[in-house]
Amino acid sequence: MKHFAIIYDSKTGTTKQAAEWISEGMQEASDAEAKCFSIQDADLAVVREADGVILGAPTYFASLPGTMKAWLENHAKGLGLAGKLGGAFATEQYIHGGGEATIQELLAFELCCGMAVYSGGGSFGTPFIHFGPVGLSGNIADFRELFQTYGKRFATFCAKKDN
Repeated sequence: MKHFAIIYDSKTGTTKQAAEWISEGMQEASDAEAKCFSIQDADLAVVREADGVILGAPTYFASLPGTMKAWLENHAKGLGLAGKLGGAFATEQYIHGGGEATIQELLAFELCCGMAVYSGGGSFGTPFIHFGPVGLSGNIADFRELFQTYGKRFATFCAKKDN
């Protein structure tokens, strides 16, 4: 069984909802267990034992919120991320509001911690998810399938990498 941790920052509940949909997709994919944690409630022992970790954040001024960046900086050494598969997602209020920039910041953090980062690229066809999924907060329910698909693809890839 593969174990996954999804860590997110959420101000309004939108990013939390996206994390839960990713978790649903992971559990659909294979024999997987996925746990979601806000940065305030993250269980670092679970994160250290996870096979893969996905980070998510809302987008503020086309970037990570300061709370997420500070949390990552303060906990980087204690998360045990080296060698794990990493991924990222974001929510934003406006189309082209900076969600991809937020994801790229999260992926850069993961790379600096020694993680391998996941991208299905175009290999699975539509929906294309190169860096990670982004959903609009005003109509987040429209993005449910996108986040579930990402979770399913991430978990499937992680299960195959050991074979």
